[in-house]
Amino acid sequence: GKKKILEIEVNVPLKQRFSESSDKGWFRSLFVHKVDARKDAHSNLLSKKETSNLYKIQFHNVKPECLEAYNSLEAEVQNRLHQDKDYPCEVVGSWNTWYGEQDQAVHLWRYTGGYPALTECLQKLKTNKEYLEFRKERAKMLISRRNQLLLEFSFWNEPLPRQGPNMYEMRSYSLKPGTMIEWGNHWARAIKYRQENNEAVGGFFSQIGDLYVVHHLWAYESLQSREETRNSAWLKEGWDANVFYTGKTAGLCPHRYSQ
Repeated sequence: GKKKILEIEVNVPLKQRFSESSDKGWFRSLFVHKVDARKDAHSNLLSKKETSNLYKIQFHNVKPECLEAYNSLEAEVQNRLHQDKDYPCEVVGSWNTWYGEQDQAVHLWRYTGGYPALTECLQKLKTNKEYLEFRKERAKMLISRRNQLLLEFSFWNEPLPRQGPNMYEMRSYSLKPGTMIEWGNHWARAIKYRQENNEAVGGFFSQIGDLYVVHHLWAYESLQSREETRNSAWLKEGWDANVFYTGKTAGLCPHRYSQ
């Protein structure tokens, strides 16, 4: 399939908020008793309970001649919102794509406190004259835009600051409805094979927007480092089985995309 790589442009430092993994509790919920899909939403079983964070990912397709001005304007506004204590949100990272869909910007926001925090931010921004002017100016630079609201998998790494420069890859998977629990079951084991080079950044699944979508975010020093890291995973016993069961052959994921 098509691939594109993201170029990281983290505008502000991340606030470190590392929580202890809830793997044991999550595994217990899966294997000690059967998950009843009619009673247990996958968002309750798979997401991190201790953080209550909600994420928003934005995809902005920018007019090629406006990309530099767009990046400058977006970075300025992001910095202000990120540092303003009145807004319970923070920028996790901002990227421009290298490969795949060109002239695209991707932004990942974290809302501390979940949906109430998102609602609070939206209500305040509606009356923020400076922000409304920014939106008008930004609209002149855009071709299209879309977003998704995400939760983070309980067994994935927490997105934290890291030394750079890095190149980032986001691998997106569109799952068949009803297979999210099974996907999580396999990836709770698979993620342990991808920790040696500190490449795992974060794992998320959609709640609003395109549904049944999973995003895995990885970081590498270079394209060559990416190749070597991915090849080394195939040498570890068990990695191939997890890839098989979450791939097309198992029917969980008919569509995937790397950028």
